[in-house]
Amino acid sequence: MFSMSLRAASISKIYGAGLLGPGKCIFREISLEISPGKTFGLMGPSGEGKSTLGRVVAGLEKPTKGTIYYKGSPLTGMKKTEYTAFRSKVQIMFQDPTDAFNPGKKMGHSVSEVLALLRVPKVKYAPKIEELLIITGLPEEVLSRYPSQLSGGQLQRLALGRLLLLDPEYIILDEPTSALDVSVQAQILHMLKKVQAERKIGYLLISHDEAVIRFMSDSYGELEKGHLKIIG
Repeated sequence: MFSMSLRAASISKIYGAGLLGPGKCIFREISLEISPGKTFGLMGPSGEGKSTLGRVVAGLEKPTKGTIYYKGSPLTGMKKTEYTAFRSKVQIMFQDPTDAFNPGKKMGHSVSEVLALLRVPKVKYAPKIEELLIITGLPEEVLSRYPSQLSGGQLQRLALGRLLLLDPEYIILDEPTSALDVSVQAQILHMLKKVQAERKIGYLLISHDEAVIRFMSDSYGELEKGHLKIIG
């Protein structure tokens, strides 16, 4: 049966392995699966390699051992065009939204850059941007501001909205609310759930906060001492 999932099969990540020694093992023999419209939650103490695991699943780093499968195909065997499509459909949303935007450019310019990369005709920019604002619940005036003039919550909403322009199938959420106030965290989490329900996007949610993991996840596990323990 053809699989639509994003799957990690027995992946390990070791830094510095070579003639001088075995290197540092970040994690070993990790297997997990993210299905369309579902959330797999990944929690664990700081420094255990959760973010590294997220980058490997997103294709930003290669596993030392094991394989990442996208819709049943291993990343290692993909042609360049296939891998480019994968990178478009699997996105990552980071903890600090200020890192997602050029501080010297207004938000409208940062959004338009994505539309230009997607080769969207300029006559279609306005409806695309309007849709982004509706999804994020933000007023049009935010587009005329610089990142430093917006709150963390507004920036994270725009970061998500800009990712959605790419029409992703999966998003790696790397501590997406940990830098925000508690009330704003709740707003972002509810927005993520709403977007997921409407677009059937699969999430890999990385968080040290068990309450966030339990609220958002269909299944979850804990990464500790290099191993993943499936809990729920």
